[in-house]
Amino acid sequence: MSSLVVSVLLCLVSAVCYAAAAIVQERVAASDEGGAYGPLRRPSWWGAVALTGVGAGLHVVALAFGPLSLVQPLGALTIVFALPMAALLVRRPVGPVGWRGALLATCGLAGLLALTGPARTESLDAGQRPELAMGAAVTVAVVSLGARWARRPVVRGVVLACAAGIAFGMASVFTKAAAEDWTAHRTDALVPTLITIGLLASAGMLLSQASYRGAGLSAPLATVTVVNPAVAAAVGITVLGEGFRYGLSGGLLALAAGAVAASGVITLTVHDSDRKAGRERAPEPLSPADPGSRPSLLPADSGPRPSHPADPGRPSLPDDPGPLPPLPASRPRCRSRSRSLVSARSASKPG
Repeated sequence: MSSLVVSVLLCLVSAVCYAAAAIVQERVAASDEGGAYGPLRRPSWWGAVALTGVGAGLHVVALAFGPLSLVQPLGALTIVFALPMAALLVRRPVGPVGWRGALLATCGLAGLLALTGPARTESLDAGQRPELAMGAAVTVAVVSLGARWARRPVVRGVVLACAAGIAFGMASVFTKAAAEDWTAHRTDALVPTLITIGLLASAGMLLSQASYRGAGLSAPLATVTVVNPAVAAAVGITVLGEGFRYGLSGGLLALAAGAVAASGVITLTVHDSDRKAGRERAPEPLSPADPGSRPSLLPADSGPRPSHPADPGRPSLPDDPGPLPPLPASRPRCRSRSRSLVSARSASKPG
């Protein structure tokens, strides 16, 4: 079995682990029990954390066997696998839009897989790593500062998501270098590389969290999902000498396949965000025991209300506001009737 096949199989299993963990985390978050620290007391949440750790470990091993230009785009299979798994496990309907996005992403990733060339043995040189890390840090900082000039929250979120995608993509580049150093028993630059991975991953996490503030979920998540593999693949092609089959034609076809896969990922992300937003905006049924929550049958400025026929024996109120007419004096019917009953009873008693 070739190293490319091993890398693809590891990516598939890693994507399944990530998808299962995402489904469990969403179910735990939907239950909303125990406040902010409630998930820490639930075994299912810790199972999702374990699945995430397994997926991350398999992804690192896949980077050691396969090229960056293939391993990083295959990470988008997490969203593709999450659809049928959610439909099977939690009975969540997918719909035609979701299946269309999954089909586009699968076809694009299949095209990238067919065009990917054999894995190369070139590794990131230890002398190139400080320059590459400094360039990544400067790029992330410049893009992040550029988000301050954006006035619209959506634009600012997309710019921050671009910075997060760059940080995550460069962290994957250094992860591949660390994995190759470990397999080759080169420990000279391993510790600085691990520190660089930690800093880039932390920056990507903070930037991605900030990108959701005021921008929703769909646009930032789609941006991170597309920019991350694009940056890693670009570094793999330009720095590590990776490439595609059939020369320039294969590169153009791979670019088209990547665009198809990115459109599928964006479709899936927007579809999932719209589904959640529609579920949050669904109106709750009014309780019959709560009369204050019932809507008014007439609008506030609809003019005078129609008059209803008055009951016999009761004075009707006029439409114009004004002093009410005096009520007629009531006759003491009840008192006279009670007196007659008392006198009748006393007369019937024997002397």
